[in-house]
Amino acid sequence: MKSDEEQLRHNIVRWSRSLFERGFTVGSSGNISVRLDDGFLSTPTNSCLGFLEPERLSRLDSQGQHIGGDAPTKELPLHMAFYEARPTARAVVHLHSSYATALSCLSDVDPDNAIAPITPYVVMRVGRVPVLKYTKPGSADIVPLIRQKASHSSAVLLGNHGPVVAGTSLEGAVFAAEELEETAKLILLTRTMPVRNLDAAAVADLETSFRLR
Repeated sequence: MKSDEEQLRHNIVRWSRSLFERGFTVGSSGNISVRLDDGFLSTPTNSCLGFLEPERLSRLDSQGQHIGGDAPTKELPLHMAFYEARPTARAVVHLHSSYATALSCLSDVDPDNAIAPITPYVVMRVGRVPVLKYTKPGSADIVPLIRQKASHSSAVLLGNHGPVVAGTSLEGAVFAAEELEETAKLILLTRTMPVRNLDAAAVADLETSFRLR
């Protein structure tokens, strides 16, 4: 029987491959981390999510210091900032998925919430998605920006970069990232059409009924 950490290593590899094979991220872009009871696991720097090996995942201590496996993703500062701001977060998924990244590049999206409540599931699984100003990938400059927003939002769009989603489990974070991408696609497809968003009462009802994040 696998230990909890061994199982999580295999789950990271499995979900990473699934996201890569379905085009949610390409090349060596994107990264995933999971919180353990005594530290963290993360995908290695410059690795392809489609071809990870469980034993080579980066092992970090409770302070985020590298203690085993390959060197961790350079985006580790944004992951650690999410864990700090959201004590219930057990996983963080950062992708370069096409539609969510496209939204992060548009100058006229609402910076406080780029994802309109166009479907009930985006409200239930993702919630409000602020857009953070551009910072260089891997820079610690992103940390205070995430700390400011992540306590109230389980997902953000990094300006001109892409989505980051936290969840109370690895599967939950992956599902929310997928829902965010699909909703971004719907928003862009209907961008020139008269759209009927869910009203405030419907959003409030969903937020009360479904606390999935």
